[in-house]
Amino acid sequence: QFNGAPQYGLMAGNSSNTTTKPSDNVPLFQNSMAGNSSNFATRPSDKVPVFQPTVQPSYRPAPNYKNHGAIMKNEAPARIIPISALNPYQGRWAIKARVTAKGDIRRYHNAKGDGKVFSFDLLDSDGGEIRVTCFNALLDRFYEVVEVGKVYVVSRGNLRPAQKNYNHLNNEWEILLENGSTVDLCPDENSSIPTQRFDFRPINEIEDAQNNAILDIIGVVTSVNPCTTIQRKNGMETQKRTMNLKDMSGRSVEVTMWGDFCNREGSQLQGMVERGIFPVLAVKAGKVSDFSGKSVGTISSTQLFINPDSAEAHSLRQWFDSGGRDASTQSISRDITPGASRNEIRKTVAQIKDEGLGMGDKPDWITVKATVIFFKNESFFYTACPNMIGDRQCNKKVTKSTNGNWTCDKCDREFEECDYRYLLQFQIQDHSGTAWVTAFQEAGQELLGCSATELNALKEREDPRFADTMLNCLFQEYLLRLKVKEESYGDERKVKNTAVKVEKVDPSGESKFLLDLISKSSALH
Repeated sequence: QFNGAPQYGLMAGNSSNTTTKPSDNVPLFQNSMAGNSSNFATRPSDKVPVFQPTVQPSYRPAPNYKNHGAIMKNEAPARIIPISALNPYQGRWAIKARVTAKGDIRRYHNAKGDGKVFSFDLLDSDGGEIRVTCFNALLDRFYEVVEVGKVYVVSRGNLRPAQKNYNHLNNEWEILLENGSTVDLCPDENSSIPTQRFDFRPINEIEDAQNNAILDIIGVVTSVNPCTTIQRKNGMETQKRTMNLKDMSGRSVEVTMWGDFCNREGSQLQGMVERGIFPVLAVKAGKVSDFSGKSVGTISSTQLFINPDSAEAHSLRQWFDSGGRDASTQSISRDITPGASRNEIRKTVAQIKDEGLGMGDKPDWITVKATVIFFKNESFFYTACPNMIGDRQCNKKVTKSTNGNWTCDKCDREFEECDYRYLLQFQIQDHSGTAWVTAFQEAGQELLGCSATELNALKEREDPRFADTMLNCLFQEYLLRLKVKEESYGDERKVKNTAVKVEKVDPSGESKFLLDLISKSSALH
């Protein structure tokens, strides 16, 4: 980090063998901020370009830009090299690349005062990608110059290790522009450098992807849910919208859009699906979540491309229209189709043990209808780090220091206040037996109807509403979506049941589920 300035997360991407090429007949990307996307297609060439390292001639900057930085007298112009050849030990260099993403101006404050920063991503003809960051005076100089979709020659700058918490490009370095840097537009360049680069993963591979992994996916949008407003942990409201994508791997996945994506691409996608048009959607830099199965969500660096003009998109379109629409597909997420049952794998408490659930390499995701019969109320939360890392909260456990502040070992920082998050343990029972269940923040709040911070405040004040909150949930019947997985506790291995979703039993919905179950049973006989 520089002078305590916040790191900036911009457009992310992994290495890729898929590119889209510009065309004179197709508009380039609009001058967009981080998280913006393009809804028009980019036209590829007839063949996917094979990136071969090229040696470019020496480049002399345009006269308008020569005086923007200190240039030594009689210094020869730098030779253009591929992005992949950049390293911190080069004295002089220049790269020629297209801007694939441009971020918002971010402002910060530290001991040296106020500051501002923005970043943009570059892609060259050899397929190399790198992020460029500008602070303060350099931001004033280059922010209006840089436009998404245009090609520039960038020369001079300080190479530093890429901040991988925020920068997901396939490059170990990123560029910090300095006083002697130049960014010169190449107005006649529109064909040799691709407009975008993807590394698409089939949806069935997301099942094995790590939580919080950043990846690119492409699929056909089969359903879009209405937009909802939710309250974040910091009290601010944001919008959320979910949709389903399916592909030829036989799997479908839930994609969650947050913030501006909901009204921008989300509204457009919902309108298309309601008209019977099921578009192909490419998601660049989506974030994997293992909450309630596997799903993919947008972050500030995500880009969405509706009906992109690429080989993968054309292949999906042909497959879907020629029978893929009706092909059997298994969701790797919880079912989000409105009106559909979420109880795809209904189990009893006894079946968790009898069928050896959770003993395999992957967790088992089941739904149990059971009654809550006991809470461990002496310890129902943990003290969590409130620090925001990019677009998410740290949430690691913090401990109280002798000075009264809270210390986070991961962030190596102290805070005057901490966050309180649920670590709730309770016992459930159905007709077959009992089991212990653990619920973290979201599921705990669904069950008790208040946050861990609010419940802890009631306990500290010895408010009778603390006991009432838990008593009101006892001997009530719930549908619990459980993640069942064997874990190690010292030398002992034990199956852990984690609640990821808690809902009160809806008599109407449960009756429909039981009637469907009877119908299926009757059909078998």
